Amino acid sequence: MKVLGWIPKETGLKSRSDFVLSLLLINIMKKQTRRKFIASAALLTVAAGASASTLLTMKNKTQLVHHAIFWLKNPKSKEDLAKLLEGLQTLRKIETIRLLHIGVPASTEVRPVIDNSYSASELMIFDSLEDQKVYQDHAIHQKFIKDYGHLWEKVVVYDSMDV
Repeated sequence: MKVLGWIPKETGLKSRSDFVLSLLLINIMKKQTRRKFIASAALLTVAAGASASTLLTMKNKTQLVHHAIFWLKNPKSKEDLAKLLEGLQTLRKIETIRLLHIGVPASTEVRPVIDNSYSASELMIFDSLEDQKVYQDHAIHQKFIKDYGHLWEKVVVYDSMDV
């Protein structure tokens, strides 16, 4: 059986099937109905397979992580935030984006190293510099900037490559 790198070492599990079985056992202990258990088992099996294949496919590439952080001109406006988040969702259609996470500041504990002054962020993973360039020049990205750029006061971008 092949050892998969996506399973945390602390679990002691060495295969996808061991991982899925452990998740199923956890669900059994939650005293679910039979119908919910079967649905959970099916979803976990599909999710574990999809996650493993995505992570294994991505593992041997020099990836680029693109993290853009947005500060709204009107930070208290729920409407402006909703519009910005709507605009960020349109970027999902760009084919070179391997993974896209869109978020808002988390309600984590206050610490000096945490900056939660921003309104929203996007975190993207690309397979290469070339794929990120396709994203930058893509008509959908350019339309996003044109249609939603008036909402933000400031954007900071952090791009990093695998080492």
